[in-house]
Amino acid sequence: MLTRTSEYALRAMIHLAQHEKDWPIAGPRIAKATEIPPKYLSKILGDLVRVGVLESSPGKSGGFRMFRTPKATSLLAVLTPFEQFANRRCPFGNQKCNEIDPCNAHDQWKKVIEAQQQFLAKTSVQDIAAKMSLPVLKKSSKTKPKR
Repeated sequence: MLTRTSEYALRAMIHLAQHEKDWPIAGPRIAKATEIPPKYLSKILGDLVRVGVLESSPGKSGGFRMFRTPKATSLLAVLTPFEQFANRRCPFGNQKCNEIDPCNAHDQWKKVIEAQQQFLAKTSVQDIAAKMSLPVLKKSSKTKPKR
């Protein structure tokens, strides 16, 4: 239900929350740890800075940190720059589906969307980060196996 960009944004934010003591964290380091393509992640992190979810600092010892604590940052705040929450169209292809002229699934689908919105608004980045194990990086293919 989420775009790849949104999934990557969540992964990056989880990484930042799990490494709060290391802030600021450089973009390439986040990309490597989360296995997100660096250029793609750079755009995502820039968007999160522009909307005030992240702060960035330039330079050799610069990087990214969350503007608010992980506990005070909702998943909805992270995803809003990348998802069209307000302008959803009928997933069943009904061009006229709305509150006045609903399709047969409108009321049930509306409940699904409302439940998703409540979850995203009430769940913090910390809530998820605390329950996830740290990612294990794949070994570089450049290392030779021991014989």
